[in-house]
Amino acid sequence: MKKMMVILPALTLLASSLAGCSSGNNNESQATSAATTTGTASAKPSGPPTTLTVEIFDRGIQGQPDLNNNTWTRYINDNFGKPNNAIVKFVPVPRSQEIDKLNVLMAANEAPDISFTYDSPTISRYSKVNGILQLDDLLAKHGKELTNYLGKTVLSYGLFNGKQMAIPAKRTSLAWGGMFIRKDWLDKLGMPIPTTKDELYNTLIAFRDKNPGGVNGVIPWGLAATGFNYNTGNLSESYWEKQTEEEFVTAPNWLKPGNKDALKFLNKLYNEKLISPDFALDKTAKQADADVTNGKVGFFSANWDYPLRQNISVPLKTNVPSANFVPVDVFKNYEGKYKKIAYNENGVNVFIPKSSKNAELAIKYLNWMSDPKVLFFLQYGLEGVNHKMVDGIPQVINQTGDNMQTSYLNLDLTLVVNGVELGDQQKNIKALAASAPGLEAVAEQSYKINTTDTYTGYFFDTPSESNIKFGKTLGDMNKQMTDKLIVCKPAEFDALYDKLVAEYMAAGGQAVMDENLKIYKAMQANKK
Repeated sequence: MKKMMVILPALTLLASSLAGCSSGNNNESQATSAATTTGTASAKPSGPPTTLTVEIFDRGIQGQPDLNNNTWTRYINDNFGKPNNAIVKFVPVPRSQEIDKLNVLMAANEAPDISFTYDSPTISRYSKVNGILQLDDLLAKHGKELTNYLGKTVLSYGLFNGKQMAIPAKRTSLAWGGMFIRKDWLDKLGMPIPTTKDELYNTLIAFRDKNPGGVNGVIPWGLAATGFNYNTGNLSESYWEKQTEEEFVTAPNWLKPGNKDALKFLNKLYNEKLISPDFALDKTAKQADADVTNGKVGFFSANWDYPLRQNISVPLKTNVPSANFVPVDVFKNYEGKYKKIAYNENGVNVFIPKSSKNAELAIKYLNWMSDPKVLFFLQYGLEGVNHKMVDGIPQVINQTGDNMQTSYLNLDLTLVVNGVELGDQQKNIKALAASAPGLEAVAEQSYKINTTDTYTGYFFDTPSESNIKFGKTLGDMNKQMTDKLIVCKPAEFDALYDKLVAEYMAAGGQAVMDENLKIYKAMQANKK
């Protein structure tokens, strides 16, 4: 089941960790001395400098630095720009509107020379309409270090119809979601950590009836609207029955045997007041965050490291010093395994628009960035200024101003990698855990749980026209259907489920499934 596809009824979203204390900004000379010019031309080009435009997410972080003039962008221009007689200019794109904004820029032939998206169907669409460059020759000529760093497997996720249309970043952290429970509440009730659905159900009832936290409005299971953090974890997977690989990767989750029972279980929990009462209205997850940090929530599912992040752990510890969330695995399937989705080895998709006049320079830039010294500086900066070493592992010193990172380890700048990159996976995991001071052991335990019994999304190497056409509509329907089914009256559930699934299939679900099956069979035939 290594390459299997799932569109979960409750999707988890990636959230970025932020940085935020203080430091000066006069460290350009030190930064330059730590730089490398790998991948630059042997002879410095002459004439007016070329402007290389690069997309960057504007995450709207309070107090963020100028996205074109800060410690990190000056390092890039000093150590790649100057040796290549180039100016690297960053083009901010609002994170919440990235697809819409990118589509506008592409239609106007104004997209940055280096653009990116996490949305693979968008790459499929651009590839289909011949809007982006084929990169095979450019990589062969100017991307040796980049190709060696990413490797064949990661690069394969950027192949469409056998051609390299995108450069996927290497994803070093494969854990996706996670589930967490208040251990201090369990201790008060004299209850063990649950390991099965039934045990969790009994625990949630005890949280509701005995309110071990003594709070007003106790919430046994914290949930937000589908599509945001505070989801249903791998509950659905625990109900799915045995299928062939072909059935599993080509059919929508709504048709998987057992999926209906999974939603019916959630409906039961909601009607027994075991789930956040107004979760469907919480479309930003801000209410769920408030409930968790105010000590009202006993159990929830989100990103594998969510309760360890400082925007959750710090206010929770301030409000409820005794609060102690620990990771759990409770949804066991028919095989006796806790099947859960994990990330594929690929991350963000980087591409070069057909309108770009600087494709060669763009590949040189990504090639330069793949150097370990460059990646380390962009992620950690200078020792004593941007990070400190603890037991051989760098730890970011949170800062404001020029030194602030507006995304976790500057992932919006390190376009060849998603996640910590220290050249060794065990060190990477230790570094991930180090981002949660005082909770390192909990972080390592959560990462281990959520990279066990995993499967990954199946990669279709041919653009699906039906998915391009209906994908957004079906994605929106997924969210609405899930929320409606959780909150409806139990007596209405069966009829509503069947009605909604029929509407989903008629709205494009059947067309997507049929084309998935066609592409899957063609891929299998090509392997023979």
